[in-house]
Amino acid sequence: MRMLRLGAALIMMTTAAMTSAVMADDDDDKNAQKLALQGRDDYWHCLAREYSRDSNQGLSEQDFGRSVAGACPSERQYYRVALLDYLTTQYPNIDAGAHLATANRAVESAQKDIVTAFVKHRPPQK
Repeated sequence: MRMLRLGAALIMMTTAAMTSAVMADDDDDKNAQKLALQGRDDYWHCLAREYSRDSNQGLSEQDFGRSVAGACPSERQYYRVALLDYLTTQYPNIDAGAHLATANRAVESAQKDIVTAFVKHRPPQK
């Protein structure tokens, strides 16, 4: 009888440990996603501040593009790293280089979008 109780206790402990591990993985996934979204939002807000600067009004598309490419370095890096972490968590069997390339494309896309908005919304040249 004692062995039966011990066996049942071991099964319950193993089940609890496995459940905790699954829940921890789920929490890690949600946390990684939350951080990636926060990184994206922070980067976009910083780019929006760059877009709104009065000193940018007379810039050409190329000059503004260079300005945006160098703007917000800490936000850009945080976004890249958080997105890389999220992709690695979601797709652990995919090569890390592919995840890095995806994160870099996301950063480039944000920069391209802000430059496109700048060009479309600036007053016509005289």
